[in-house]
Amino acid sequence: MSLLTLLPFIVLIGAMFLMTRSAKKKQQQAIDMRNQMQPGSGVRTIGGMYATVKEVSEDTVLLDAGPGVELLFAKNSIGAVLSDEEYNRIVHGIEHDLKSDADVVPDDASSLTETDDSSDAAAASDDTPVDLGKKDAADEPADADEAKADAQSKKSDGDSDAK
Repeated sequence: MSLLTLLPFIVLIGAMFLMTRSAKKKQQQAIDMRNQMQPGSGVRTIGGMYATVKEVSEDTVLLDAGPGVELLFAKNSIGAVLSDEEYNRIVHGIEHDLKSDADVVPDDASSLTETDDSSDAAAASDDTPVDLGKKDAADEPADADEAKADAQSKKSDGDSDAK
């Protein structure tokens, strides 16, 4: 057998080795996370329920899901151990303001366009109308009225040259 025929098998075995290695790493991280659980820490189960750890034993966890509601879960059913800030944000809706010193983005753009120049403010407050390109009926010349009437009569004739 030549090396060229063995190459696909070697690549396949190498890919399988790498995939199993990364899966083992993830499993070990999950085991370490579950072993770090302590009473009082917030958790999310694999079913999506949020609760507080009340008691941890070798294979099970006693969770406090609310006033008077205690649930016994297998340790493997804990999907994530949450930090206190994240648990309070999700369960209680308490936002911890980490960026209190940061600039606040305004709700409208008016504060972004303000200038310190008083001449600009005086020019902006002038009561002159702005020309938007529209013309009033009184501003149109009489010839335009006649052109509109001719156009209307051509539309209503009903005769067409195309057959």
